[in-house]
Amino acid sequence: MAALLLPLGATTAAAAPTAADPTVADPVRIMPLGDSITGSPGCWRALLWNRLLDAGHTDIDFVGTLPAQGCGVAHDGDNEGHGGELVTNVADQNLLPARLAATLPDIVVMHFGTNDVWSSVSPDRILAAYTKLVRQMRESNPDMRVLVARIIPMNPATCAACAQRVVDFNARIPAWAAATGTDRSPVTVVDQWTGFDTATDTYDGVHPNDAGNVKIAAHWFPALDALLDEGVPGGPGDPGGPGDATCTASFRAVSVWQGGYQGEVTVRNTSAAPVTGWKVTVVPSGGARVGQVWNGTLGTAADGTATVTDAGWNGSLAPGASAAFGFIATTPATSTAPTATVDCTAAS
Repeated sequence: MAALLLPLGATTAAAAPTAADPTVADPVRIMPLGDSITGSPGCWRALLWNRLLDAGHTDIDFVGTLPAQGCGVAHDGDNEGHGGELVTNVADQNLLPARLAATLPDIVVMHFGTNDVWSSVSPDRILAAYTKLVRQMRESNPDMRVLVARIIPMNPATCAACAQRVVDFNARIPAWAAATGTDRSPVTVVDQWTGFDTATDTYDGVHPNDAGNVKIAAHWFPALDALLDEGVPGGPGDPGGPGDATCTASFRAVSVWQGGYQGEVTVRNTSAAPVTGWKVTVVPSGGARVGQVWNGTLGTAADGTATVTDAGWNGSLAPGASAAFGFIATTPATSTAPTATVDCTAAS
């Protein structure tokens, strides 16, 4: 890819990252997370890095298990942008915790889901994956700050439906972020869609060209600049106070028969704060669908993803306490042993 032009006023001779001075406070660790738009080569990161330096944010460290891929601009190129990845696969296969453990970010900058949209994965499933990833981020660092993108448009020649799918998915992100963010660990939406034109800002209807990279960096900058100005409290290993309520969910198959099974999900308060209500996302495997629930209230998406909220009387959980709900699922005749991906969101 051709060397990128820096935005007006940006330095053209930014120094490459050097070893940290032990007398200086640890830098804020920022993980760019996503797919090829972030990492292959993801040259918007180079522009963003230099713009942050020009704004006086010299105490930063871009982190990730992947190295830079060029771009012709000196910058900290570490990132977590894996080409071809689906965010739903990252969540289902629990790939993120090891990457977090290796890099210990304070802030995650996430543009993720393009491959899921292309693969006709429903917004409900993508957002369930987002929720799981945010929970894993907070397990790594309770004070995690998350910037999540309304993803850039896509209009590839081989996917006529993709443009509208992006619109439909992006429309769901603000409400998800509002429900997922907490005072201690906010989730901020950054609009990468508005003002981005696939005809002039991509080279294939999907991946940004030089003009697109300039726009992506420009959209990330104000939100990231504001976070860095306010400072990142605590960090990995800081126990903090009681913080926000959190919960986990675990699934087991109680009994199985031809064409269906009975499942049970246990919800546990894993925080030091009381839980006043909970919601569990249930994604059954093998084409199964949840059709009946007890000790909870069921909502089901068109793709079979189910959400179960507490029944009122079992919504309040003291620290360490648990509740359970059961369900009946129907399965195709060829279904394998029942499994389900479950994830819990707590109210406090």
